[in-house]
Amino acid sequence: MLYHILVPLSDQFGVLNVFRYLTFRTGGAVITALAISFLIGPAMIRMLRQQQAEGQPIRDDGPEGHPLTKKGTPTMGGLLILIAMVSATLLWADLRNRYVWATLGVTAAFGLIGFIDDYIKVVQRNSRGLSARIKFLFEIAIATVAVLWIVSIAPPALATAVAVPFLKTVLIKLGGFFVVFAVFVVVGAANAVNLTDGLDGLAIVPVMIATGVFALVAYLVGNTVFANYLQLHYVPGAGELAVFCGALVGAGLGFLWFNAPPARVFMGDTGALSLGAALGTVSVVTKHELVLAVVGGLFVLETVSVIVQVASYKLTGKRVFRMAPLHHHFEKKGWAEPTIVIRFWIIAAILALAGLATLKLR
Repeated sequence: MLYHILVPLSDQFGVLNVFRYLTFRTGGAVITALAISFLIGPAMIRMLRQQQAEGQPIRDDGPEGHPLTKKGTPTMGGLLILIAMVSATLLWADLRNRYVWATLGVTAAFGLIGFIDDYIKVVQRNSRGLSARIKFLFEIAIATVAVLWIVSIAPPALATAVAVPFLKTVLIKLGGFFVVFAVFVVVGAANAVNLTDGLDGLAIVPVMIATGVFALVAYLVGNTVFANYLQLHYVPGAGELAVFCGALVGAGLGFLWFNAPPARVFMGDTGALSLGAALGTVSVVTKHELVLAVVGGLFVLETVSVIVQVASYKLTGKRVFRMAPLHHHFEKKGWAEPTIVIRFWIIAAILALAGLATLKLR
């Protein structure tokens, strides 16, 4: 909004020329989303507490300490992230950019699915929430529509191709199968983040780290000079997603203020599904789907731990981990919650650096 209002005035007022620059608007989005989070956070948490007298239902088969430490904490804190992020994006982004609307649409739609899931958990006191089958059907439908839109916007040479990290000129042409692949990326990222969201602050920091990486990726692939220098595939218009990513980082920082141990609010599926879907969508637009698996490697590890656990139990009747996802395994081993969270943050940072290395090692 500010871009459309102030840039036309830059000829009369030179100082307003800064609104043309992505870096300035990305920084503005970070600060704005953070400020909105701080302003509305306390009131929103009070409202959620009033509506959720008993807080989020705690799994009976979970770690022994959770009924004591987590009981009464409200969920749906993802609403705080979504409100701050969407508001900041609308304020600072170029709203003529269709990639921005596609990404916002996916994020909001997955947030709605998560909200319904959280609502069922809270109202019916059922820790399972929305049926997994129904949830996946809606997620796949939303992701399919978004991917088809993104394909129609992208340059024809890149629309249905997958770039390979470390190989500067390699593009794997998938044709119609690209839609299936991209939908898998978006839905998989959403549910991987959701599986990781199990301890205070565990999911939001790796999400912010990964989003920061993709803010840089979006900026670089959307700039023809930098894309050519780094031998990346140039995606016209993708740079505007740096503003969206900046807003997400700012909103995440604001949420972490209230989610830091001991958490005053949980993000719930409302936040986890929407944030994961946002990351997946940005990776599809920027043609860095495979890099997401590295940058978001922590989410991949958590998901694989669940798959391995379920497969092992069904095939052999034995469990590989004491409990899945992986962070609960370490809880069962006696690790303190802050120890698990901080060590997982370190792993997320290392994997993000590895993902960044793919930008130059080509």
